[in-house]
Amino acid sequence: MSRTGQLIPSQQKLAEKLTVLNDRAMGMLTRIYNIKKACGDVKSKPAFLSDKNLEGAIKFIVRKFPHVDSKNNYWTMPFVQSQLQQVNNIKGEIMKQLSLYYFTFVDVMDFKDHVSELLTTMDACNVHFDITTNYDLTKGYLDLIISYVSLMLLLARIDDRKAVLGLYNYAHDLTHGKVDQNFARLGQMILDYEQPLKKLQEEFTPHSKLVACALLSLHQVYPRRNLPAEQWRQAQMLSLVSAPGQMLNPAQSETMPCEYLSVETMEKWIIFGFLLCHGQLTQSDSAVQLWRLALSGNYVITLFRDEVLYIHKTVEGVFEGIKGYSKRVTETKECANYAVVNAGPFHRERRAFLRTALKELVMILADQPGLLGPKALFVFMGLSFARDEVLWLLRHSENPAPKLNKRPNPVDYEDRQLPELLYYMEELRGLLRKYNQVMQRYYVQYLNGFDSIVLNNLVQNGLHQNLSVCPEDESIIMSSFVNTMNGLSVKQGTTLLFEEGEIFDFRGMRLDWFRLQAYTSVSRAQLVLRENPDLARLMNTITFHTYMVDSLDEMAKETSDLSNFCFYGRLFEQYFQWCLETPSQMRYSISFPLICSHFMNCTHEICPEEVVKPMLSYKQNLRTAGGSTRERKSQDTSFCDRQSKRHHIGDRSLSQANFFLDEMAKEAKNIITSICDEQCKLGDQLLPKNAAKTISIAIERKRNQNKAKKLPQEPDKPGRESMRRSRTDVTSMDKLYLMLTELCSAINYTPSIQVWEHTFAPREYLTQHLESRFTKALVGMVMYNPDSGEIAKPSELLNSVEAYMGVLQTIENYVHLDITRVFNNVLLQQTQPQDSHGDKTITALYTNWYLEVLLRRVSTGQIMFSPNRHAFVNVGVDPNQVAVNAEEFSDISELRSLAELLGPYGMKFLNESLMWHISSQVAELKKLVTQNKDVLTTLRTHFDKPALMAEHFNRLRDVDNVLKRVTIVGVILSFKTLAQEALNDVLKKRIPFLMSSIIDFQKHFPETPENNMVRVEIVNEMASAAGLPCDVDPALCAALRVQKSENPDDDYKIACLLMVFIAVSLPMLSLDSQSSFRADLEGHTNNIHCLAKAVNSIAAAMFTIYGKGRVTIEERLKEFLALASSSLLKLGQETDKLALRSRESVYLLLDQIVRESPFLTMDLLESCFPYALLRNSYHAVLRQDNRM
Repeated sequence: MSRTGQLIPSQQKLAEKLTVLNDRAMGMLTRIYNIKKACGDVKSKPAFLSDKNLEGAIKFIVRKFPHVDSKNNYWTMPFVQSQLQQVNNIKGEIMKQLSLYYFTFVDVMDFKDHVSELLTTMDACNVHFDITTNYDLTKGYLDLIISYVSLMLLLARIDDRKAVLGLYNYAHDLTHGKVDQNFARLGQMILDYEQPLKKLQEEFTPHSKLVACALLSLHQVYPRRNLPAEQWRQAQMLSLVSAPGQMLNPAQSETMPCEYLSVETMEKWIIFGFLLCHGQLTQSDSAVQLWRLALSGNYVITLFRDEVLYIHKTVEGVFEGIKGYSKRVTETKECANYAVVNAGPFHRERRAFLRTALKELVMILADQPGLLGPKALFVFMGLSFARDEVLWLLRHSENPAPKLNKRPNPVDYEDRQLPELLYYMEELRGLLRKYNQVMQRYYVQYLNGFDSIVLNNLVQNGLHQNLSVCPEDESIIMSSFVNTMNGLSVKQGTTLLFEEGEIFDFRGMRLDWFRLQAYTSVSRAQLVLRENPDLARLMNTITFHTYMVDSLDEMAKETSDLSNFCFYGRLFEQYFQWCLETPSQMRYSISFPLICSHFMNCTHEICPEEVVKPMLSYKQNLRTAGGSTRERKSQDTSFCDRQSKRHHIGDRSLSQANFFLDEMAKEAKNIITSICDEQCKLGDQLLPKNAAKTISIAIERKRNQNKAKKLPQEPDKPGRESMRRSRTDVTSMDKLYLMLTELCSAINYTPSIQVWEHTFAPREYLTQHLESRFTKALVGMVMYNPDSGEIAKPSELLNSVEAYMGVLQTIENYVHLDITRVFNNVLLQQTQPQDSHGDKTITALYTNWYLEVLLRRVSTGQIMFSPNRHAFVNVGVDPNQVAVNAEEFSDISELRSLAELLGPYGMKFLNESLMWHISSQVAELKKLVTQNKDVLTTLRTHFDKPALMAEHFNRLRDVDNVLKRVTIVGVILSFKTLAQEALNDVLKKRIPFLMSSIIDFQKHFPETPENNMVRVEIVNEMASAAGLPCDVDPALCAALRVQKSENPDDDYKIACLLMVFIAVSLPMLSLDSQSSFRADLEGHTNNIHCLAKAVNSIAAAMFTIYGKGRVTIEERLKEFLALASSSLLKLGQETDKLALRSRESVYLLLDQIVRESPFLTMDLLESCFPYALLRNSYHAVLRQDNRM
């Protein structure tokens, strides 16, 4: 203010105050909004506000508000003190919990004072507002008014405001002996704004002239921005190809910033402005036109976030109390009916137009990104238009229309194609980020090579008031504009991009232009801006160009921010679910997690609790299920349920992005699963077993071809489903592949999404779900039933797995996934007994089935091992009547399939499990040997004395038990041999070069004293893991080594006596009628031929552990052969027919033992047992087999 008392506009800092107060207004709105939400939720409001013990005290304080003073005589009365005693008890807690609320109200009061002071100052300066010239000044002024009005309306909606302020002040009085210094004014403000609009009308009466001036300037902008979609189409709005010859020309407008100004913002200006200054509606037809147009397009308008105001109801309530406004009330009702009926279709058509317009923009700019420079205005106009339509739909869908004479069509408020519009908005934002360097380079050159020259010429020649007589401040500012632009260069931009150089920053230049608008828009200004519209238009255009250089992200946020979705969680999720349900919209589903990155835009530094990072709790939520970051609580509860818990905005953005990506991956997984199931069914049709029906029908037709008998119909052959009569025929598989293509396109849209300093990888979600589903599918396809003992054949399972993997491999055609990594992770886990979640794998299931079902049934006598067929076969029963057909699960093709599925690791686990069973049998055998130790010692040393041998043999106990256990061991070892051979066949096919190296290494590794048994065993382990046979089984050695005692001599002796026990017990086998030899199967019915493998393997393993290597093994086996042959030769002297019925079959055991052994020779057998006897035994069993 000058010495004469007049205001000096340049000293009022109008631009700076508007900037600061507008920012402050957003912060205060955020704080008041959070207080309202907290007080409206029982779970989040301070607990004592809902305490029954304090209910009387709170009601009393509210009733006496704002007269809250403990020293008041009335307050000291006994019955009052009894009610307020509870407050005294918790006064410290009350002050602690309500201090933030209380001082927020104090800040609102201070903000109100600053706004009133600034508005009064601007009235005194008689500022002229025109949105087309002093855009920043007019917009800042109107924004401040709207923010202030919204703040006071929100303040009046806090139901507990009197209780909060009164309680705090009373607690403050009890604590400090006096009331808070701000409470008197604060209490009066609360009372004044019980009816906020009435009070605001009184406040704005002195400001109505300036408000009307600013609002009426919208008449040049708002009507043409609010055109119907049909006029947009006729004008080819946003089209780059409507004039091909001008495609490279820069998009220009005389009102550049007004082109992307939000329509919703203008409608709020008009509605609140004329509501507060309603006298202008009787003075100007333009005001009435703007007023009716704004009322006809909405029935609700946003105050802040999800807080809305029902416009017409509010206007009617205000106007009904004003005399002579009955016509305005009727007019408002007409606009309400029109808005309810026509606004929905109006905006629906605009959204439909914008979908096609933005799609065209995206396609052209993605193909020719160089057009982003000259056509940047079109991009921001399209984003702004689309954002307005999305937010209009959002607030009108969530808030039902008022009950009027006419009802809206619900279809107009349910746009199932909204995801497409959101997608194109995100596409444009992505192009801006991707090609920001292109735009920066273009506009740096534009500013330096064109704008600076035009501005300089205009300043020198074209101003209404010559620059030479301009005030000093204006002169300095305008000179700085020219100098700044003249100093720009492309090299400066290049330095920015590739080196640590100077960063473009035009914020100071834009603030100077804001100041210049304030200096030149007041009364008695020497340079009057409205008299120089060319300067205003040029500077507004230059301001837009500077935004393109240094604030592209800020522009994108201003025109396309969709953070309001954060507060409409139910609708957000509903549109997402509709998107996943509609195949044509699935590819646009990625826009939902992308929008979650907008949520942090709505936070403010004045309300830091909204951006506190609760990282620990969030990460714990991501790790809720089995250690997987993709199986989380969001699968069980919808986001709407989670939103009610008042999450912080940052946490909410993370959880919702997480939820959307998880649901997308889950839906893709379900589609892939359906395709896989169908492909598995088609693959099953090609199994050999399905050819039996076709063959039987062919035989039946051939047999009855000359008869009149009706021939059976031939079933459809595999592949018939691929034959179509018309291209228009659409099968379920076609639909599934279409859905998969669309959804995978969404998942593959971006490799990562940044949300609140976190990175989400959509493809990783799909990978995790595919791994989980593939794991469950593998185990499910085994179809293991523990009760019935049923399980899928390995060959059929392998066929299904290959079909499943074939489908998964095709996913690489749609998404950039490493499916090989999925296969490796899943299939390698399936080679272990448990997967990463602790669940059983196919290795565990098949190992358990072969051990507990197949091999256990062998001991019942219905299944025998056939060396001829290399399989276990059912004997003595009809294969169709048994629960398990042994040959279907143990022949070479099935075991090869098993080896393919389980791999070397899985087969190793199978072998280890087999060895564990063998070790348990050997442990029992050792116990039996210990019980008969003395007798066996005698038998071992007197085998050349028949009479003494016979006497001591009769003293042996549990002979049958020994033979039975050794037979079980032999059966297990026979199965192990089959499994190893199958593994060897598979590996030779898969890794032939590596297998040849392993075979060569094993064959040429010398067993010399230098290479001790430990080294030999390591080589054997390597060979065994590859399925190669070994003289000494390393797995069996490892299993038996666990039983090794502290006294090796005792273990060695027990091993020797065990071999003696088995040798002298062999003649007892001839008493069993099931010991007969079947030549067609090359085995004994009761599987005693497996004794040969058991004897050799046990002897080799035990004497490797307890003895001195190969020499000891050979010596002990020679001893065994001598004892066995001596015992068996005694059968020739038997006269009992019962003992002779299987004698020849038992004799063959010696030949089989020698043939199986790598340590015994036929010459050694010939020296112990006559070969003629063996030859005659073979003839005898063959003749017996032929008779049967």
